[in-house]
Amino acid sequence: MIPLARILMILGVVLLLAGGFLYLASRLQIPLGRLPGDIRIEGENFTCLFPLASMILLSVLLTILLNVIVRLLNR
Repeated sequence: MIPLARILMILGVVLLLAGGFLYLASRLQIPLGRLPGDIRIEGENFTCLFPLASMILLSVLLTILLNVIVRLLNR
């Protein structure tokens, strides 16, 4: 039961950080989802968004951040 509680607490912190990042991104006018390379298909009754460039940018930033954190924890 205790490992499950730890996993849920870690997921809660991760979701809190992700929400804070998205909030700050919108306040700082960071155009996530509107970068060149993001595909947007609009029809009469629907809109479909494929944020390819935004996903690649976030993936690179998170990879760098996680590598720094892991290197600091392994000292």
